[in-house]
Amino acid sequence: MWSLFNLSLKINGFPIKNAQKVFEEISNIPENEFEKHTFEKKKEIVEFHLTHNPSYQEFVGSPTYTSWEQLPIMTKKDFQKPLLERLSKGYSKKNSYINKTSGSSGTPFIFAKDKFSHALTWACIFNRFGWYSINFNSSLQARFYGIPLDPIGNFKERFKDVLSHRYRFPIFDLSDEVLKKILFDFTRKKFDYINGYTSSIVLFAKYLKQQNVVLSSVCPSLKFCIVTSEMLFDVDKLLLEEQLGIPIVNEYGASELDLIAFQNIEGEWQVNSETLYVEILDNNNNILPYGQEGRVVITSLYNKAHPFIRYDLGDIGILDEKSTFKKPILKKLIGRTNDIAILPSGKKVPGLTFYYVTKSIIEDDGNVKEFIIKQTRIDAFDIEYVSQNSLTNEQIDFIEKAITTYLEKGLTFTFIRKEKLLRTKRGKLKQFVTLVKL
Repeated sequence: MWSLFNLSLKINGFPIKNAQKVFEEISNIPENEFEKHTFEKKKEIVEFHLTHNPSYQEFVGSPTYTSWEQLPIMTKKDFQKPLLERLSKGYSKKNSYINKTSGSSGTPFIFAKDKFSHALTWACIFNRFGWYSINFNSSLQARFYGIPLDPIGNFKERFKDVLSHRYRFPIFDLSDEVLKKILFDFTRKKFDYINGYTSSIVLFAKYLKQQNVVLSSVCPSLKFCIVTSEMLFDVDKLLLEEQLGIPIVNEYGASELDLIAFQNIEGEWQVNSETLYVEILDNNNNILPYGQEGRVVITSLYNKAHPFIRYDLGDIGILDEKSTFKKPILKKLIGRTNDIAILPSGKKVPGLTFYYVTKSIIEDDGNVKEFIIKQTRIDAFDIEYVSQNSLTNEQIDFIEKAITTYLEKGLTFTFIRKEKLLRTKRGKLKQFVTLVKL
C-alpha cells in the first residue's frame, strides 16, 4: 500500500520498497540458517569498512583482521571528530542521511547512514508497529515528543507530522493547564495509538488519575501506547495501564543505529536481529553468555556510509537465556554506564538505584509528580522534585533511612522543590546525573 508517508520516503531518496522486500527476505530466513547469515553479514560490513573507510582502518590499525573478537570496541568518544573524516569513500552529506544524537548520554555527535540502511530502519519500524496493526499511512498517532523551537526546525517537524499522520503534543510545558488541553484533544480526535517519551506520558497519566479519568473511556479509538527513550519502571507501567486503559508497549532504540528492541505481542522485548547484531560484553570485552549482565555492544550490519561496528552504546543489559540468533530477547535493560554513582566507601552503584528507592516512597500519595537525582559530591546528592505540596519531614526521614539501608551510611541529601524540571533540548528527562568525575 503506497500512501503519503511511503511516498515522502521515496521522494527523499530512501528506497523503502526495496528495503521492505529485503527486510522480509531476512525475516524469512529459517532459524537453523540464521547464525550463518549473521556471520556473513558481520564479515561483509567489516571488510567493506576496512576497504572503503580510512577512518575505520586507522581505528582498527590494520586493513585486515583475524577474528571478530579481535576488533576493537567503538565508543561515542571515537566519533568526536568531523563527520567528513568518518564517512566511507563515495559517501557525502548529500547522498547520505545525516542526523545528530540526542546527547542524553552526555556525548552527542553527528552521524550518517546510507539511504538504503535508513530505509531498512523504517522497514523494521513498519514491521514492529505492524505487530499491533499500526499503519503509518493511516493510524493517527498522539505524539508526546519535543520539537525544535526555531522557525525552520519547527516547520520541518510539523511537516513530518502531517506526512506521518501524527498529532504532536510538545512536552516542554506539562503544567496542569496544558495537560487539561491535551485531555480535551483526546475527547475530540480519534487517536489510534500514543507514542512518546516515558516520563511525559507518565506525567499525563498522573494528571488523569487526579481527574479520575481513564483515557480510553473518552477516546475509545485508542489501541496501544508505545513508550520510548527513557526507562519504564514497573510501577509506572501499572499506572499507565490503569489510567490509559490500553496495553503498554516498550521500545528501545538509538537514532544512530536503529530500533534495537521492541516488545512483541507475547510481552517479550524482542531484539532486532534483522539489521543489527547485539552482543553483551564484560569489562574485558569478552562476550558473555545469555543470562549474564554486561555492556550492550551493537553492530549495524547494513550501514556503509559510517561504521558502527562493535559499538558500545553505553547501556547495561541482559539477553534472556532463551535467546536465539534469530530471536534474541532482551531480558533487562539496566541503564547507562555513565549513570554510575561512586560512594565514599568505593562502592559503585547504578544511579537508578537511588531512583528506585526514593520512587517507592515519595510517590505513594500521588503528591510528587516527577523527580531527578543529582550527585553533587561523592557523599552528597540533590533530589529535585515537582509536587503539589512540599515533602514532609517524616517523608524525608523515610527516604534517608531507606537509602542508608540499601546503600550506605553517611550520605547527605538536599531536597529541592521546583516548578518544573530541566529537560534536554529534545524534552527527555535524565533521571540521574552525576557531577562527580569518575
